[in-house]
Amino acid sequence: MNPFLGVLFHWLGGLAAGSFYVPYKGVKKWAWEVYWLVGGFFSWIICPWLLATLMTNDVFGVLRQQSMTTLWWTYFFGAMWGFGGLTFGLTMRYLGMSLGMGVALGYCAACGTLLPPIFKAFLPSVPVPETIAQIAATTPGQVTLAGVAICLLGIGIAALAGLTKEREMPAEEKKKAVAEFNFAKGILVATFSGIMSAGFSFALTAGAPIAEASAKAGTSTLWTGLPKLIVVLLGGFTTNFVWCVILNIKNKTGYQYFCSKLRGESPKREDETIVETAIDAPSEEVVTHSPGGCGCGCNGADRAPMLRNYFFSALAGTTWYFQFFFYTMGETQMGKFGFASWTLHMASIIIFSTMWGWIFHEWKGSSKKAHRLIASGILALILSTIIIGVGTWLKGQAGAGH
Repeated sequence: MNPFLGVLFHWLGGLAAGSFYVPYKGVKKWAWEVYWLVGGFFSWIICPWLLATLMTNDVFGVLRQQSMTTLWWTYFFGAMWGFGGLTFGLTMRYLGMSLGMGVALGYCAACGTLLPPIFKAFLPSVPVPETIAQIAATTPGQVTLAGVAICLLGIGIAALAGLTKEREMPAEEKKKAVAEFNFAKGILVATFSGIMSAGFSFALTAGAPIAEASAKAGTSTLWTGLPKLIVVLLGGFTTNFVWCVILNIKNKTGYQYFCSKLRGESPKREDETIVETAIDAPSEEVVTHSPGGCGCGCNGADRAPMLRNYFFSALAGTTWYFQFFFYTMGETQMGKFGFASWTLHMASIIIFSTMWGWIFHEWKGSSKKAHRLIASGILALILSTIIIGVGTWLKGQAGAGH
């Protein structure tokens, strides 16, 4: 166990999560549901199987020996994560992008971090090493929980910074961004979306027996989490696949997978339906998409650059997968405080997605107050990752002393 290495892996995962949408900038003249599903095949099917097959021992045997209960709950919570994404767009509609993301991510971080060990007190079969009460009874546990609390505070400050920036927008732009602002509806939807999106954390917890079986099969500790991602992401793929196919049928965009010649008007990204999970959304906000000419030499304005679009969609999907590739690596280094991995993941997503926001000048023109708030939120998140790492290290030192 090396908690500081674990924190580093979680930061790399956050970098991937905060950056995956950037390659989609290179996709031209495809509807959202087309490039999202193409990228999703790499995120949820190809990469999980490929990396697990290459990096672990007997992945098929490991999955075959699992009980239907383990496979079902791992898959089920993965699908719940997908359902959280189906309501995330409503959160944006009622609260606006910045406030909506902050609220949903706050719920996602709190629920994904604290509920599994809380459930352990009522459901002993939940594969979490310790309950919250057991964690809080020790000094290392108290330090780790303090780090979790500071992380949630940092997320709250980041949300306030986003709200401040949103309030400072010109009236015309603000109306365009939050035309249907409704705080009560928004909070209800954000609560549902955040809790459902935290299903990814529950799925990873439910899949612990898969990781244990992989370790018994001789897989190095660092890679034992990869086989469970196959099952978790299959659940997420199911939800996203169904929704994208529905949009393909509704918007008559299914032909775009196979034909470069556009039928009718080129898709307009600003008006399309964006369906993502709360853990995906930060990077979408900071990347601007421009329809129009692709600049790649394709034949005319009525054609989509197929090879280019497949390449960038595949790159985006692969980058998305690597957030959880590194997440599972970090989780193996956190020992009994693996519950804090979700908090670290949320914090690192906000840190790196905000970095992209600065690179793309998203905060340009904001007041000094907004800049101070976002800087304070990021500092709190960085501090929380350090404190969680120290708490986990103290736990390891205490264990080594016995």
